[in-house]
Amino acid sequence: MTTDMDRSRHFNNPLYRRLKNRLRARFSRRMQVIAGAALLLLILAGMYSSYLLSGLPSLARIENPRAELATKVISSDGEVLGEFFVKNRTHLSLAEIPPVVVNALIATEDKDFYSHWGVDLVRFVKAMIKNVFALRLKEGASTITQQLARNLYLGRDDRSVFDTATRKIREFLTSIELERTFTKDEILEFYLNVVYFGHGSYGIASASQVYFGKMPAGLSIGETATLIALLKGPGYYDPAGKHPERVLQRRNTVIAQMLKYSYITPAQAKAGKAEKLQVRLPDAAGVAGIAPHFVEYVRQQMAKKAERYGFDLYRDGLSVFTTLDSRMQRHANRAVEEHLAGYQKLFNKQWNWSKQHEAAVRVLDQAIASSPGFRMSATADERDNIRRQLLRNRAFEDSVRRVASTIETGFVALDAKTGAILAMVGGGDFRTFRYGLNHVTQIRRQAGSAFKPFVYTAAIDNGYSPVYELLNQPVTIMMPDGKRWTPSNFDGSFGGKSTIREAIKHSINLVAVRAMLEIAPVEQVIGYAQRMGITSPLPAVASLALGVGDVSPLEMAAAFSVFARGGVRVEPFSIVRIEDKDGNVLEENSPARQEVLSDATAFIMTSMLEGVVNGGTGGRVRDYFQLPAAGKTGTTTDFADAWFVGYTPRISAAVWVGFDEPSVHFTTWDGQGGRAAAPVWGRFMRYVYDDTSIAMPLEYFERPANVYADSICTVTKKLATPYCPDRAIEYFTDKTRPGKCDVHTSPDWRKEQGGAGKVSY
Repeated sequence: MTTDMDRSRHFNNPLYRRLKNRLRARFSRRMQVIAGAALLLLILAGMYSSYLLSGLPSLARIENPRAELATKVISSDGEVLGEFFVKNRTHLSLAEIPPVVVNALIATEDKDFYSHWGVDLVRFVKAMIKNVFALRLKEGASTITQQLARNLYLGRDDRSVFDTATRKIREFLTSIELERTFTKDEILEFYLNVVYFGHGSYGIASASQVYFGKMPAGLSIGETATLIALLKGPGYYDPAGKHPERVLQRRNTVIAQMLKYSYITPAQAKAGKAEKLQVRLPDAAGVAGIAPHFVEYVRQQMAKKAERYGFDLYRDGLSVFTTLDSRMQRHANRAVEEHLAGYQKLFNKQWNWSKQHEAAVRVLDQAIASSPGFRMSATADERDNIRRQLLRNRAFEDSVRRVASTIETGFVALDAKTGAILAMVGGGDFRTFRYGLNHVTQIRRQAGSAFKPFVYTAAIDNGYSPVYELLNQPVTIMMPDGKRWTPSNFDGSFGGKSTIREAIKHSINLVAVRAMLEIAPVEQVIGYAQRMGITSPLPAVASLALGVGDVSPLEMAAAFSVFARGGVRVEPFSIVRIEDKDGNVLEENSPARQEVLSDATAFIMTSMLEGVVNGGTGGRVRDYFQLPAAGKTGTTTDFADAWFVGYTPRISAAVWVGFDEPSVHFTTWDGQGGRAAAPVWGRFMRYVYDDTSIAMPLEYFERPANVYADSICTVTKKLATPYCPDRAIEYFTDKTRPGKCDVHTSPDWRKEQGGAGKVSY
């Protein structure tokens, strides 16, 4: 039996005391470690909680999510020409989304959507168990609300298990907040407007347009199921990819789910599965649209307006209502395609690179100099080596020459009454356009003889009539640099006198130059051209009479439309109205009008330009178009550029045809404006005026009351008498109306002139 004395001796034993102290110290250290670990965990938990919460969207952002909406460019007849977007989204209200789309989504993605509170824990646990046994992420468990949270606010940057777990927790928390903030229908509307369907389409509206070319209301059950199928993985199930059978299988799964939950009947399910997969594959034409250069032209203008109005062109869902008529645009595309297809073949037969040594060397040197390896090389020897290697590559040489000798074009049509841009083809590559050079607005080329109407406009305004005669004789002009300039006619011929009307009809160069020297000074001609719409700088030299000034097709179409408009200038414009996503008008345009010519001068010029089309250098137009028209051809030195600029009472249009590479020119026979450009103009007008959906009226150029139509003697160019043997109708004003013919004054005028058939005057 242990006594108290024994216990006392035991506890007072030095060995016992040492052991006790050691245990006490060890326990104290353990408690310190545990306390430290707990504190560290608490700190880490606090830091993680702070990190977790920092990535959650604010309540204000949840309540007012800013969806990125595409800005639409809309034609005058209601067709969407293009969109500007960072992410292609178009917002529809839930009422605008067919119930079949909603039902397919719920049946496939979240059957308990209307009963859970943002997170389906039962479904989540089941999915995790399957994933654990499969040793991979076999099944997801995100509700529609969780997917919306990820799409609207969280993204999916899962670089590690930690990132995945963090994103999932944030997804849970945000989903709960979404359910507290919005109704179920609002969540569905958000979801169907932001979710990604592939091929740059965000939201059901964009997806249905991209894949099937229709709005959601027009989708069949099979098409609806196809779009919902894409939500599982737009890339993997891409119907335009290498494995279209994947989306078919997934589509049929969606249809089966819809049938399972009684959203469709067995007959509808059978019909849906039997549908052929016919998506509208994104080809070059579909991507570029029918008017890519025009859409880019509008984008450039909208970018300048963004600062003034404070909108985001790529996110604010604006509607830009434009002047372009999609029907006329298609006719313009057709006219260009048809003409260039045949003309390129003809040119290729005539063009011979071996005979064009200078052009060939220049083209190849430019291509070589632009190659990355050439630019990176530091030494001349390295550059020479690259040049030799490239020149040994026949495929490289052929491709460079093919591109350089590709015929380009710029075509633009304006409403002759308002200045509205009706059609624009900025290049021959419009079907594969990727924001390339716009040959309507971004080039400046010599206009050649298409500039002559400005010379004769000044002459008419100076009091000279269409029958005023000038010498068609060689002339030598001293240039500012001391060189002599001796212009010649196109065919090298010359003759006696020629009237202004004959000179413009047959594009006689020598008469145009003499007109500038004698009756229409160069400074005055420049002033007229600028008032009528030419904004490019023009050189004050005599050769301007033959069009040495560089101008754009848009400028030329605008300037010629002054004639059609009776002397009134209107600036070309492309944007009629800009509305925000709620339909509020931000800008509305109506062109300002300015009278720059008298209606008399405008009509007299039109009458002469009609002669160009009716039997003059622009006669090729009549191979295609027979209604009232006026215009002027243009051909530049060495056949580098070909033009035709003309108008009807309703439409003014300009055509430029040429090459981007300056050293490549047309040959003699195929480089004239009447051959290379006028057919495009003629085809376009025929297609437009024949289009019953456009219903262009038959109109004639109206003669003002202050212009007289008189019969003149073709010999004396004076008012005809009853005895003049040859007569023609000519137009005059009070100031230019001539006197009566003083040669054919009686039936005996031959005797009075000293012999039959001999006339002196």
